[in-house]
Amino acid sequence: MTTMAEKLTTAELNGALEELDGWTKADDRDAIEKTYKFDDFNAAFAFMTKVAAKAEDMNHHPEWFNVYATVQVTLATHDAGGVTGLDIELAQFMDETAG
Repeated sequence: MTTMAEKLTTAELNGALEELDGWTKADDRDAIEKTYKFDDFNAAFAFMTKVAAKAEDMNHHPEWFNVYATVQVTLATHDAGGVTGLDIELAQFMDETAG
């Protein structure tokens, strides 16, 4: 049986955002977001491929949009109605992967 991730409190979310590089609260919903810019499409796609494998392992998938060398990411845990520790873990992985 899987346990549902719990939504972070405002204080927990603010603390997590202080530790993350460039992530911000989404304006229109309880989510965090960041835009990554790479040197070219191949670098952006390689990043997305690595993150996709991690997301599958976590069973926690990002919302993202890619155009050429730019990847816009939004993270939220739909079942919890907002940002959870799963989102923070995936955001940290994305930052490490992006270099």
